[in-house]
Amino acid sequence: MKVFVFYRSITTFDYMKIIECPRDAMQGMEEFVPTPKKVEYINHLLKVSFDTVDFGSFVSTKAIPQMRDTAEVLAGLDFDQSDSKLLAIVANARGAQEAVKFEQINYLGFPFSISETFQQRNTKKSIVEALNTLEEIQQLCVKHSMELVCYISMGFGNPYGDPFTAEVVSKFTEIIHTLDIRIISLADTIGLAEPQLISKLFKELIPAYPDVEFGAHFHSNPNTAIEKVSAAYDSGCRRFDGAIRGFGGCPMAKDELVGNIATEAMVSYFDGRSLDLGINRDAFNAAISASTSIFG
Repeated sequence: MKVFVFYRSITTFDYMKIIECPRDAMQGMEEFVPTPKKVEYINHLLKVSFDTVDFGSFVSTKAIPQMRDTAEVLAGLDFDQSDSKLLAIVANARGAQEAVKFEQINYLGFPFSISETFQQRNTKKSIVEALNTLEEIQQLCVKHSMELVCYISMGFGNPYGDPFTAEVVSKFTEIIHTLDIRIISLADTIGLAEPQLISKLFKELIPAYPDVEFGAHFHSNPNTAIEKVSAAYDSGCRRFDGAIRGFGGCPMAKDELVGNIATEAMVSYFDGRSLDLGINRDAFNAAISASTSIFG
């Protein structure tokens, strides 16, 4: 769902996108959520008309056992009352080869870390190996008429002492761009992002790559969540990931309060800026209520 917002000079993209991420919200839960419950909840989300629903992943079931039923969940989804698109996360070419079999999926997402340590922990690859995988997945996406979303994880810093500057982010953005990837989302994996750095990155990257759609995938303490969203929005970002009630996030944050940005908080913020998000408010409220069946 494209919502037109008129502004000048910051970016060539003139829409607002909210990406709802039940996959990110559920993937770290220890108790397996039964497939019918996942299907029921995601069907609620589809009725809201978010631009995209990040619904599942084709990754190692040993690493992320919660997502082992992604194909079964997909089979149960109802698109009759929805124009939302679907995104699935993959971590290697094998997962991508599985995902491209499903025509209902519009986007594949790949977590590319600019922290060598986190890339090894997350995908058991070096940065160089991950770039080779990224190129292979991009070729699969082109072949199967899908689009690749590259997440730059640890995009605002890392806790490992790996090199990080805004210039590092710019360097890898340039490399990703050479692969003809046109959606790049900066991911605040462990909640480090400060508004000043958020503004700096988006204000530098968006004009430098006018053919790229830049997004923000923030993890945050609820108290600082909206200042991050505001910094990104004011700097030209028009694509935001969230999860209803702020569940999920990165276990390595070691802070139970650091999770995804709560979608309802973002919606309230954008309402305050008089933006028409084009979502079905009744369905949105129903989805918030339905979330209790998953998250309690």
